[in-house]
Amino acid sequence: MAGMAATKNDTEKTDAAKTEDVITRLAGKGEEAIRRIVDLPGGQRALEAFNDLKLRVDDLSKKVRGVDDLEQRVAKLEKEIAALKRAQKPASGS
Repeated sequence: MAGMAATKNDTEKTDAAKTEDVITRLAGKGEEAIRRIVDLPGGQRALEAFNDLKLRVDDLSKKVRGVDDLEQRVAKLEKEIAALKRAQKPASGS
């Protein structure tokens, strides 16, 4: 039984090492691709445009999350107003 545990543990370590190796290779390829893009004519400008786009998308996503909160607040206020209107109708009808 102890031999099976050691074998399973060794397999998990090997799998983790393979995964880490793949991630390291992908990161290296990404860095190489960025260097190649920068070396192209207009590549630096394209890279700056991509970075600006990323920042804009980040800002937009923050604003969209804020809109969800506002929609919830508006829905709550609409319910409160409806309740107040219902409460006023019998008083004004008398």
